[in-house]
Amino acid sequence: MKILRRKLISSFICVLFLGAGMSQAETSAERGLRLATEASARNGGYQDSAVTGEMLLKTASGQSAERRFDASWIELGKGSSRSLLVFRWPGDIRNTALLTHIFTGKNDDQWLFLPALERVRRISGSGRSGSFVGSEFAFEDMADQEVDKFKHNWIADERCPGSGQCHVIDRIPTTKSGYSRQRIWIDTAELRLQQVQYFDRRGAHLKTLSVSGYRKYSGRFWRASRMDMINHLTGASTRLNWKGYTFNNGLNENGFTVNALRRMR
Repeated sequence: MKILRRKLISSFICVLFLGAGMSQAETSAERGLRLATEASARNGGYQDSAVTGEMLLKTASGQSAERRFDASWIELGKGSSRSLLVFRWPGDIRNTALLTHIFTGKNDDQWLFLPALERVRRISGSGRSGSFVGSEFAFEDMADQEVDKFKHNWIADERCPGSGQCHVIDRIPTTKSGYSRQRIWIDTAELRLQQVQYFDRRGAHLKTLSVSGYRKYSGRFWRASRMDMINHLTGASTRLNWKGYTFNNGLNENGFTVNALRRMR
């Protein structure tokens, strides 16, 4: 009888420990959110940043075009930020500019300045899924992908598309989007974005973004020098090359307003 009692007590203790372990284990959603949050935190804290870049467009038939631009960002606290991209060359697109305001807890705002028409066009919720100046990047792709705009689900840890090990996470938009989900690869070493697969509203694999050429700036901030977006439906592609990131330039938020767009020269 004593032996039976001891066995019952031991079994009960094992169940308690197993139950405690299961309750403490992360779910796929919890792990996905934790990794996405940490990756976002590592990218932040830059105050402001500026960079020059070029956009290379290529059609499925091999025709190509090149554009050059300046881009800048400023952090405003509490997850809010603003960005401004201004084309400088060639002449037919010069001073065309995209202004983006990022908010926590509500939808972002975007405006496009068209110098030929001397007007600023607000990009509506449905318009954000449209092509940005004829490229394979949508307007929504040009905005920071804030953690609170998605539900996250960790899928697996596996080899990165290039080299090294990656966390694979599905992020499902919680605000209006042209995508039903995005599958992202972030490396386990630094949580840097390596690849994004975009799925349209019907669930078809629409586009793939490959990110490469990372460099560390100011001893802390990892930034990519190349982004390649391929459209699997049309065969067209767009490459963004980024060069010469600078930080803490003393930029003012007044330079990231709609009125500033209208004064673009």
